[in-house]
Amino acid sequence: MRLKISLLREPKHQELVSCVGWTNAEELYSCSDDHQIVKWNLLTSETSLIVKLPDDIYPIDLHWFPKSIGLKKQTQAESFVLTSSDGKFHLISKLGRVEKSVEAHCGAVLAGRWNYEGTALITVGEDGQVKIWSKSGMLRSILAQQGTPVYSVAWGPDSEKVLYTAGKQLIIKPLQPNAKILQWKAHDGIILKVDWNSVNDLILSAGEDCKYKVWDSYGRLFYSSQPHEHPITSVAWAPDGELFAVGSFHTLRLCDKTGWSYALEKPNTGSIFNIAWSIDGTQMAGACGNGQVVFAHVVEQRWEWKNFEVTLTKRRTMQVRNVLNDAVDLLEFRDRVIKASLNYGHLVVSTSLQCYVFSTKNWNTPLIFDLKEGTVSLILQAERHFLLVDGGGIYLYSYEGRFISSPKFPGMRTDILNAQMVSLSNDTIAIKDKADEKIIFLFEASSGKPLGDGKILSHKNEILEIAVDQKGLTSERKIAFIDKNRDLYITSVKRFGKEEQIIKLGTMVHTLAWCDTSNILCGLQDTRFTVWYYPNTVYVDRDILPKTLFERDASEFSKNPHIVSFVGNQVTIRRADGSLVHISISPYPAILHEYVSSSKWEDAVRLCRFVKEQTMWACLAAMAVANRDMTTAEIAYASIGEIDKVQYINSIKDLPSKESKMAHMLMFSGNIQEAEMVLLQAGLIYQAIQINIDLYNWERALELAVKHKTHVDTVLAYRQKFLETFGKQETNKRYLQYAEGLQVDWDKIKAKIEMEITKERERSSSITGKNLMGNEAKSGKRHFCGSRQWQETIF
Repeated sequence: MRLKISLLREPKHQELVSCVGWTNAEELYSCSDDHQIVKWNLLTSETSLIVKLPDDIYPIDLHWFPKSIGLKKQTQAESFVLTSSDGKFHLISKLGRVEKSVEAHCGAVLAGRWNYEGTALITVGEDGQVKIWSKSGMLRSILAQQGTPVYSVAWGPDSEKVLYTAGKQLIIKPLQPNAKILQWKAHDGIILKVDWNSVNDLILSAGEDCKYKVWDSYGRLFYSSQPHEHPITSVAWAPDGELFAVGSFHTLRLCDKTGWSYALEKPNTGSIFNIAWSIDGTQMAGACGNGQVVFAHVVEQRWEWKNFEVTLTKRRTMQVRNVLNDAVDLLEFRDRVIKASLNYGHLVVSTSLQCYVFSTKNWNTPLIFDLKEGTVSLILQAERHFLLVDGGGIYLYSYEGRFISSPKFPGMRTDILNAQMVSLSNDTIAIKDKADEKIIFLFEASSGKPLGDGKILSHKNEILEIAVDQKGLTSERKIAFIDKNRDLYITSVKRFGKEEQIIKLGTMVHTLAWCDTSNILCGLQDTRFTVWYYPNTVYVDRDILPKTLFERDASEFSKNPHIVSFVGNQVTIRRADGSLVHISISPYPAILHEYVSSSKWEDAVRLCRFVKEQTMWACLAAMAVANRDMTTAEIAYASIGEIDKVQYINSIKDLPSKESKMAHMLMFSGNIQEAEMVLLQAGLIYQAIQINIDLYNWERALELAVKHKTHVDTVLAYRQKFLETFGKQETNKRYLQYAEGLQVDWDKIKAKIEMEITKERERSSSITGKNLMGNEAKSGKRHFCGSRQWQETIF
């Protein structure tokens, strides 16, 4: 990626240009110490004088009124605030008419910024005051007063906090009275410029110590640059928060959001005092000390997928290279390219007016359709369809260009959505709520309606990043997310009535990605690169989860690496210095997933025997239990030395009824309540009581016996034997109440249990239509009367 610089031979302004601002993607206003406001049209390359200000007004900062105000959307900005050296700010219309001038500060007004809703304006000045004004220019409050000039100010993403400079310090002050103020020393020299991005919630600062720095909203340093030759006079985030620009004397730099530099240009500009990004984030303009306005277009962006590499060579041209045969295709577009995405065999490109969908099998005939709003800020792809996010909403399209759905939720702000907040699969759209960051909204892809019973997914902590798995059945769809504590969790997407478990998979996880061809999850954990070959293991048998992992040292990726993609068995990681590292993982787990999804259990066992890895056997064991194939599960558990589980599976296979088998498989996975429910629904009351006795869940066992008026004496007898074994006295009031005057008759209890076994056997026989009287009846008896050693001692 690099910057394509354009400068006029002769500057249009006679003095230094102090500030610039875009009205739309092709139109810019610039203000200069020559008192002129000039309009630049990039389509026609024309400039025109809008207004000549009075000689006593020297402009310092300019900010256009926001385009989107609530539900009202303007095609372009219609007015702006201009701050000046005479202590005033001026509200000026697009045509150059000064609507209002307001005495704001003693000394120069150094910066002015509208909040995101356009309901408030904040100004800072040489007098050290931070003031908030109404839309019409009425003073609302003085937020802060200090002894040093405040050079720059920025609103927080939710317009509830304000960031401003105080010498070498940065201060974040909430608008709520008595709220805690965050203040820290950020630079070794006076801080000249700050910017706070609403999408990634990161802060930029630049100072006279010749450094620029990236911070999070808690004041933690993410990146600090090496000292430059001259003070950094301007910094600005791109609208989507993926890039930022840095300006200094004869210097313009393009950087990634993590701080490392994509491109460095040395235009003949003098100091660049102000940088403004266009609304679509494809180009920027800089206000230069020598009277010039420098324009820089972002080109040579790259997208990679398997053997294809796509490069944006010019504003309207892309080059596609197939590295297998070195074939090159040129793609020409009518309008400027804004966003693109290459995945799942398709290239999706959005221009300012249209969307193009190319297939990697045929680059010559794209599918083209018009966009509702030009500025697409995010493209996400799944196997069957893709998602576009723009200022107006979220839209799902098929690769044939057919509109599918447009999910909506209360308080939706599409301008702050990014790839960490939105995830897409073939059947599910997941969106993190920015207003309440503990909430994830889940939608059906086909209809855009809330998924399942409509309940939102809520977590105890703020969520940082979400990702939905790509393969498998809709009913088994899982979502993984990282919370504020850097813990990785997984839970089910389909939610009906019962509260779905949210289970922790790992700690200190910084970034994650699902494989595009199978449900394998990878993440960077502190100093380790971890692959969860079968994350569903946590729902089946959590004990063997560590055996299903692949781990390797990740210290080579340095600080703050990021997983870019996980395609097939290839993981691409971007290091903190911007370099890409490719890691290949074993292809065998993906093949195992494929066999299991096709119910090819014999092939799966054969594969594991061929590979001879404990990880594969552990994955197969969990997959077999999840799919109720106990024969394969028995083989897999035996191969990893889990003999106790092999014995338990054997006992499950010998049970007389389908319901008992199902219940004990659920118990095997730790789902005790579900197991009990299955038995109760099947009318197997004694078996439901018995599993609670097996687990020493005495309260529940007695509750069931009393409720269904059966086997109360059986529960009391087992309880009595349990206490005798450990030499304890009964202290439970309920047991004392029911045991009063009761004599335990083991022969009678044994006869009742025999009768229950016979009833279950006969019931099973009548349901299946088969005669299970012989050996299976004996095996059923063996389970209920002999599977527990202490029970054998009773009989």
